[in-house]
Amino acid sequence: MNDATLPPCALTIAGSDSGGGAGIQADLKTFAAHRVHGLSAIAALTAQHTRGVTAVHVPDVGFLRAQIDACFDDFAIGAVKLGMLANAEVIHAVADALAHYRPAHVVLDPVMVSTSGARLLEASALDALRTRLIPMATLVTPNLPEAELLIGRGIDDLDAMHAALDALRALGARAVLLKGGHLPAAANGEVVDLFADGDTVHGFAHPRLQVDAHGTGCTLASAVAARLCLGHDLRRSCEGAADYVHAALRGGYRPGRGDVLVLDHFGAGAHG
Repeated sequence: MNDATLPPCALTIAGSDSGGGAGIQADLKTFAAHRVHGLSAIAALTAQHTRGVTAVHVPDVGFLRAQIDACFDDFAIGAVKLGMLANAEVIHAVADALAHYRPAHVVLDPVMVSTSGARLLEASALDALRTRLIPMATLVTPNLPEAELLIGRGIDDLDAMHAALDALRALGARAVLLKGGHLPAAANGEVVDLFADGDTVHGFAHPRLQVDAHGTGCTLASAVAARLCLGHDLRRSCEGAADYVHAALRGGYRPGRGDVLVLDHFGAGAHG
């Protein structure tokens, strides 16, 4: 079988969530909902549930590279999604692998700030993220606290979001999808995400849902990667991914004893 007859495949390089709501688990559910074959290279193991993270283990980077090599050796990978990369050593190992294999698309979800606002990356890892991975990215999908760390200034309104797009693209990414969920909803109750590729800027607006959810960032980046695998252009992939996350949030459910919702990936549908 040659590459032209292989099914579309997407690779996630990220952390595992033992609670099944975020990370590798959310990525693979998203790929499956889009009818894309999902591959994974686990960069971190977490012990977590709907009430928090209780432990983190980072595997040896040699084993991480072995996972990545095995995936590229056997599958036609249309896009790579990057999520939780715990330290500078892991980031450099992933960057080296991407430089070797040169996948067509890299969607980087720069996981740097926890839901509670805690900083997850040390300074050296943040620098490695900026200098090694962002220049390789087809798309970077930061939330506002992550974008503030990347550009070194606050983003406190929609005008500041627009100004941040140029600063983020100046770091080397082809395009940016800046998520606006940390801003208060607009007067009409909508939350706006901004997409910029250097030629145009588009806003994707959705009504704010009054829910506390888990895995939205992972799911958004994975949905973009899946849609790129299916041949959609970048702006259309981002718009469709944002719609998918909103639909999955509307159908979210509570599988654990905590108040955090997990997304309904398959009820959301993934067409269009």
